[in-house]
Amino acid sequence: MSVVPPVALTVAGFDPSGGAGIVADVKTFTAFGCFAAAAVTSLTYQNTTGVFGASHQSAEAVRAQVLAVVTDFRVAGAKTGMLPTREVIEEVARLFREPELPAPVVDPVVRSTSGYDLIDDAALEALKRELLPLARVVTPNVPEAERITGLEIRDRAGMAEAARLMRGMGARAVLVKGGHLAGDAVDVLDEGGEVTFFTAPRVETTSTHGTGCTLAAGLAACLARGASLEDSVAAAKDFVTEAIRRAPGLGRGHGPINHAVGARLL
Repeated sequence: MSVVPPVALTVAGFDPSGGAGIVADVKTFTAFGCFAAAAVTSLTYQNTTGVFGASHQSAEAVRAQVLAVVTDFRVAGAKTGMLPTREVIEEVARLFREPELPAPVVDPVVRSTSGYDLIDDAALEALKRELLPLARVVTPNVPEAERITGLEIRDRAGMAEAARLMRGMGARAVLVKGGHLAGDAVDVLDEGGEVTFFTAPRVETTSTHGTGCTLAAGLAACLARGASLEDSVAAAKDFVTEAIRRAPGLGRGHGPINHAVGARLL
Protein backbone atom coordinates (compact mmCIF):
# COMPACT_ATOMS: atom_id res chain seq x y z
CA MET A 1 0.00 0.00 0.00
CA SER A 2 1.45 3.34 -1.06
CA VAL A 3 1.92 6.20 1.41
CA VAL A 4 -0.01 9.35 0.60
CA PRO A 5 2.46 12.26 0.32
CA PRO A 6 1.81 15.54 2.11
CA VAL A 7 0.41 18.29 -0.13
CA ALA A 8 2.40 21.52 -0.39
CA LEU A 9 0.84 24.61 -1.98
CA THR A 10 2.67 27.52 -3.58
CA VAL A 11 0.98 30.84 -4.29
CA ALA A 12 3.43 32.66 -6.51
CA GLY A 13 4.36 33.96 -9.96
CA PHE A 14 5.09 31.92 -13.08
CA ASP A 15 8.58 32.08 -14.63
CA PRO A 16 8.46 30.68 -18.19
CA SER A 17 12.20 29.96 -18.16
CA GLY A 18 11.63 27.50 -15.30
CA GLY A 19 14.29 28.69 -12.88
CA ALA A 20 12.20 30.57 -10.35
CA GLY A 21 8.64 31.02 -9.16
CA ILE A 22 6.08 28.25 -9.31
CA VAL A 23 8.13 25.96 -11.56
CA ALA A 24 11.04 26.04 -9.10
CA ASP A 25 8.64 25.51 -6.21
CA VAL A 26 7.02 22.48 -7.81
CA LYS A 27 10.40 20.89 -8.53
CA THR A 28 11.52 21.55 -4.95
CA PHE A 29 8.32 20.18 -3.38
CA THR A 30 8.77 17.03 -5.45
CA ALA A 31 12.43 16.67 -4.44
CA PHE A 32 11.36 16.79 -0.78
CA GLY A 33 8.68 14.12 -1.20
CA CYS A 34 5.61 16.35 -1.29
CA PHE A 35 2.76 16.51 -3.80
CA ALA A 36 2.85 19.97 -5.37
CA ALA A 37 -0.17 22.24 -5.88
CA ALA A 38 -0.01 25.81 -7.15
CA ALA A 39 -1.93 29.04 -7.64
CA VAL A 40 -0.53 31.57 -10.13
CA THR A 41 -0.46 35.22 -9.05
CA SER A 42 1.30 36.68 -12.09
CA LEU A 43 2.49 35.55 -15.51
CA THR A 44 5.97 37.04 -15.79
CA TYR A 45 8.04 37.46 -18.93
CA GLN A 46 11.55 36.58 -17.87
CA ASN A 47 14.61 34.45 -18.44
CA THR A 48 18.10 34.34 -16.97
CA THR A 49 18.96 37.79 -18.33
CA GLY A 50 16.08 39.71 -16.78
CA VAL A 51 12.38 40.35 -16.24
CA PHE A 52 10.67 42.09 -19.16
CA GLY A 53 7.15 42.51 -17.80
CA ALA A 54 4.22 40.70 -16.23
CA SER A 55 0.48 40.17 -16.47
CA HIS A 56 -0.96 40.02 -12.96
CA GLN A 57 -3.89 37.87 -11.94
CA SER A 58 -6.87 39.40 -10.16
CA ALA A 59 -7.49 38.74 -6.47
CA GLU A 60 -10.62 36.80 -7.45
CA ALA A 61 -8.65 34.56 -9.82
CA VAL A 62 -6.07 33.78 -7.15
CA ARG A 63 -8.77 32.95 -4.62
CA ALA A 64 -10.58 30.66 -7.06
CA GLN A 65 -7.37 28.72 -7.73
CA VAL A 66 -6.63 28.24 -4.04
CA LEU A 67 -10.19 27.22 -3.21
CA ALA A 68 -10.10 24.60 -5.97
CA VAL A 69 -7.16 23.01 -4.15
CA VAL A 70 -8.33 23.25 -0.54
CA THR A 71 -11.80 21.91 -1.24
CA ASP A 72 -10.24 18.70 -2.58
CA PHE A 73 -6.89 18.24 -0.76
CA ARG A 74 -5.69 18.70 2.79
CA VAL A 75 -2.79 21.13 2.47
CA ALA A 76 0.01 20.32 4.91
CA GLY A 77 2.46 23.06 3.93
CA ALA A 78 2.32 26.32 2.01
CA LYS A 79 4.48 29.17 0.78
CA THR A 80 3.93 32.49 -0.91
CA GLY A 81 6.19 34.09 -3.46
CA MET A 82 5.51 36.97 -5.82
CA LEU A 83 2.31 38.73 -4.71
CA PRO A 84 2.26 41.65 -7.13
CA THR A 85 -0.55 43.94 -5.94
CA ARG A 86 -2.15 45.15 -2.74
CA GLU A 87 -5.41 43.47 -3.74
CA VAL A 88 -3.76 40.08 -4.25
CA ILE A 89 -1.86 40.35 -0.96
CA GLU A 90 -5.02 41.20 0.96
CA GLU A 91 -6.88 38.29 -0.66
CA VAL A 92 -4.07 35.86 0.06
CA ALA A 93 -4.04 37.02 3.69
CA ARG A 94 -7.78 36.36 3.90
CA LEU A 95 -7.21 32.85 2.57
CA PHE A 96 -4.52 32.11 5.14
CA ARG A 97 -6.78 33.27 7.96
CA GLU A 98 -9.13 30.43 7.06
CA PRO A 99 -8.63 27.06 8.81
CA GLU A 100 -8.07 25.04 5.62
CA LEU A 101 -4.55 26.42 5.17
CA PRO A 102 -1.49 26.20 7.45
CA ALA A 103 0.63 29.22 8.36
CA PRO A 104 2.72 29.89 5.24
CA VAL A 105 6.38 30.38 4.56
CA VAL A 106 6.34 33.96 3.25
CA ASP A 107 9.05 34.75 0.72
CA PRO A 108 8.68 38.55 0.42
CA VAL A 109 9.65 38.80 -3.24
CA VAL A 110 10.12 42.50 -3.97
CA ARG A 111 12.88 42.54 -6.59
CA SER A 112 14.23 40.06 -9.13
CA THR A 113 17.86 38.94 -9.26
CA SER A 114 18.28 41.23 -12.28
CA GLY A 115 16.99 44.27 -10.35
CA TYR A 116 13.36 44.44 -11.58
CA ASP A 117 10.94 45.75 -8.93
CA LEU A 118 8.14 43.20 -8.61
CA ILE A 119 5.83 45.06 -6.19
CA ASP A 120 5.19 48.72 -5.44
CA ASP A 121 5.28 50.50 -2.08
CA ALA A 122 1.54 50.13 -1.46
CA ALA A 123 1.78 46.37 -1.98
CA LEU A 124 4.81 46.16 0.31
CA GLU A 125 2.94 47.97 3.09
CA ALA A 126 0.03 45.56 2.66
CA LEU A 127 2.41 42.61 2.87
CA LYS A 128 3.92 43.92 6.10
CA ARG A 129 0.52 44.69 7.61
CA GLU A 130 -1.55 41.73 6.42
CA LEU A 131 0.71 38.76 5.71
CA LEU A 132 3.75 38.95 7.99
CA PRO A 133 1.63 38.37 11.13
CA LEU A 134 0.22 35.19 9.56
CA ALA A 135 3.59 33.71 8.54
CA ARG A 136 5.19 30.63 10.04
CA VAL A 137 8.46 32.15 8.88
CA VAL A 138 9.44 35.08 6.61
CA THR A 139 12.47 34.56 4.34
CA PRO A 140 13.87 37.87 3.01
CA ASN A 141 17.30 38.24 1.47
CA VAL A 142 19.39 41.24 2.54
CA PRO A 143 17.99 43.76 -0.01
CA GLU A 144 14.43 42.66 0.83
CA ALA A 145 15.11 42.92 4.57
CA GLU A 146 16.54 46.40 4.03
CA ARG A 147 13.47 47.54 2.11
CA ILE A 148 11.08 46.07 4.68
CA THR A 149 12.86 47.47 7.74
CA GLY A 150 14.64 50.57 6.43
CA LEU A 151 17.95 49.32 7.86
CA GLU A 152 21.29 49.22 6.06
CA ILE A 153 22.59 45.68 6.56
CA ARG A 154 26.32 45.06 6.35
CA ASP A 155 26.96 42.05 8.59
CA ARG A 156 25.45 39.31 10.76
CA ALA A 157 24.54 41.77 13.48
CA GLY A 158 22.55 43.84 10.99
CA MET A 159 20.80 40.71 9.73
CA ALA A 160 19.86 39.74 13.27
CA GLU A 161 18.54 43.23 13.99
CA ALA A 162 16.44 43.20 10.80
CA ALA A 163 15.01 39.83 11.81
CA ARG A 164 14.15 41.21 15.26
CA LEU A 165 12.37 44.20 13.70
CA MET A 166 10.34 41.96 11.38
CA ARG A 167 9.32 39.80 14.32
CA GLY A 168 8.12 43.05 15.85
CA MET A 169 5.83 43.40 12.83
CA GLY A 170 4.11 40.18 13.87
CA ALA A 171 6.09 37.35 12.24
CA ARG A 172 6.61 34.28 14.42
CA ALA A 173 10.03 33.68 12.88
CA VAL A 174 12.30 35.36 10.35
CA LEU A 175 15.13 33.90 8.26
CA VAL A 176 17.35 36.62 6.78
CA LYS A 177 19.45 35.19 3.95
CA GLY A 178 22.96 36.57 3.66
CA GLY A 179 23.93 35.54 0.15
CA HIS A 180 24.33 39.19 -0.92
CA LEU A 181 27.05 39.82 1.69
CA ALA A 182 30.74 38.96 1.32
CA GLY A 183 32.28 35.80 2.75
CA ASP A 184 30.54 32.55 3.59
CA ALA A 185 26.80 32.25 2.88
CA VAL A 186 25.34 32.94 6.33
CA ASP A 187 21.61 32.90 7.07
CA VAL A 188 20.18 34.18 10.36
CA LEU A 189 17.07 32.59 11.90
CA ASP A 190 15.21 34.40 14.66
CA GLU A 191 12.47 32.16 16.05
CA GLY A 192 10.70 33.76 18.98
CA GLY A 193 13.85 35.66 19.94
CA GLU A 194 16.16 32.63 19.74
CA VAL A 195 18.80 33.37 17.09
CA THR A 196 20.58 30.64 15.10
CA PHE A 197 23.22 31.10 12.39
CA PHE A 198 23.47 28.74 9.42
CA THR A 199 26.74 28.85 7.48
CA ALA A 200 27.75 27.26 4.18
CA PRO A 201 30.80 27.84 1.97
CA ARG A 202 30.12 30.37 -0.77
CA VAL A 203 29.94 28.89 -4.26
CA GLU A 204 31.40 31.35 -6.77
CA THR A 205 28.89 31.25 -9.62
CA THR A 206 26.37 33.27 -11.60
CA SER A 207 23.86 30.39 -11.39
CA THR A 208 21.64 31.84 -8.66
CA HIS A 209 18.30 32.28 -10.44
CA GLY A 210 15.52 30.98 -8.20
CA THR A 211 17.56 30.34 -5.06
CA GLY A 212 15.17 32.29 -2.83
CA CYS A 213 12.10 30.53 -4.21
CA THR A 214 13.78 27.18 -3.79
CA LEU A 215 14.84 27.78 -0.19
CA ALA A 216 11.34 28.89 0.81
CA ALA A 217 9.77 25.93 -0.99
CA GLY A 218 12.18 23.55 0.72
CA LEU A 219 11.21 25.03 4.08
CA ALA A 220 7.50 24.64 3.32
CA ALA A 221 8.01 21.03 2.22
CA CYS A 222 10.00 20.08 5.32
CA LEU A 223 7.43 21.75 7.59
CA ALA A 224 4.69 19.86 5.72
CA ARG A 225 6.52 16.64 6.60
CA GLY A 226 6.47 17.57 10.29
CA ALA A 227 10.05 18.77 10.77
CA SER A 228 11.02 21.56 13.16
CA LEU A 229 11.78 24.98 11.70
CA GLU A 230 15.47 24.77 12.58
CA ASP A 231 15.85 21.35 10.95
CA SER A 232 13.85 22.56 7.94
CA VAL A 233 16.19 25.53 7.44
CA ALA A 234 19.25 23.29 7.60
CA ALA A 235 17.83 20.79 5.08
CA ALA A 236 16.60 23.46 2.67
CA LYS A 237 19.91 25.33 2.83
CA ASP A 238 21.86 22.14 2.13
CA PHE A 239 19.61 21.47 -0.87
CA VAL A 240 20.10 24.97 -2.30
CA THR A 241 23.86 24.86 -1.79
CA GLU A 242 24.17 21.56 -3.65
CA ALA A 243 21.76 22.73 -6.35
CA ILE A 244 23.97 25.79 -6.93
CA ARG A 245 27.13 23.67 -6.91
CA ARG A 246 25.67 21.35 -9.56
CA ALA A 247 23.92 24.01 -11.66
CA PRO A 248 23.31 22.94 -15.28
CA GLY A 249 25.00 26.01 -16.83
CA LEU A 250 21.98 27.19 -18.81
CA GLY A 251 21.25 30.69 -20.03
CA ARG A 252 23.21 33.86 -20.76
CA GLY A 253 22.61 35.59 -17.43
CA HIS A 254 21.95 34.41 -13.87
CA GLY A 255 21.43 30.74 -14.67
CA PRO A 256 19.07 28.32 -12.91
CA ILE A 257 20.13 25.91 -10.23
CA ASN A 258 19.79 22.13 -10.39
CA HIS A 259 16.61 20.93 -8.69
CA ALA A 260 17.42 17.33 -9.60
CA VAL A 261 19.94 16.99 -6.77
CA GLY A 262 18.79 14.73 -3.98
CA ALA A 263 17.06 16.34 -0.99
CA ARG A 264 17.67 15.19 2.57
CA LEU A 265 14.24 14.02 3.70
CA LEU A 266 13.32 14.70 7.32
